Amino acid sequence: MPVRLFHWSVVVLVVTAYVTIRLNWMDWHVRIGETLLALVLFRLLWGCFGSETARFHSFLASPVAALQHLRHVLRRDPDVQVGHNPAGAWMVLLLLALLLTETLTGLYVYNDVADVGPLSEWMPAPIANAISTLHAVVWDMLLIAVVLHVTAILLYAVAKGHNLLRPMLTGRKSLPADVQAPRLASAALALLLLAIAAAVVVALATYL
Repeated sequence: MPVRLFHWSVVVLVVTAYVTIRLNWMDWHVRIGETLLALVLFRLLWGCFGSETARFHSFLASPVAALQHLRHVLRRDPDVQVGHNPAGAWMVLLLLALLLTETLTGLYVYNDVADVGPLSEWMPAPIANAISTLHAVVWDMLLIAVVLHVTAILLYAVAKGHNLLRPMLTGRKSLPADVQAPRLASAALALLLLAIAAAVVVALATYL
């Protein structure tokens, strides 16, 4: 449930971030960015301490394994994967890295313009300009990654017969009887990690 709530919240917030910047609703845009940053930090923490299939060490494979998996992406075979497949794992890392970079640079850009963060004035102008440019460039990279992510989901559905969307909606997946169900962490731990992530964002928004 924490991963699914994170996933669909990010989908909604990325869309609203685009809408608010197009309409120049900067106050809303900034709040959305801060919320996104808190969610990304939570997901990073959940990837270390959360449920089994959410932990990075349980689903991250080597780049070689990911490439080998992609070699058979058009082969129709049964879906017996618990959690992310090797290629999907790297896409998760890419999306998290882009979201983290985009929200952190956005937070700095806003604090620099609005003169909110006391550390902003210590940043040399060339670096501040580079951060602003990076914020714009990473947004474009994020959109490209999202398109690739959605395309992959459609490709797996059509070519391999794997419905990757249903588990992210229902939290359930049909697997062979000899495959053990993953261990789940508690909701209390998820709330604690979310609170920690939110506290970190408040500190960054105040001092960055």
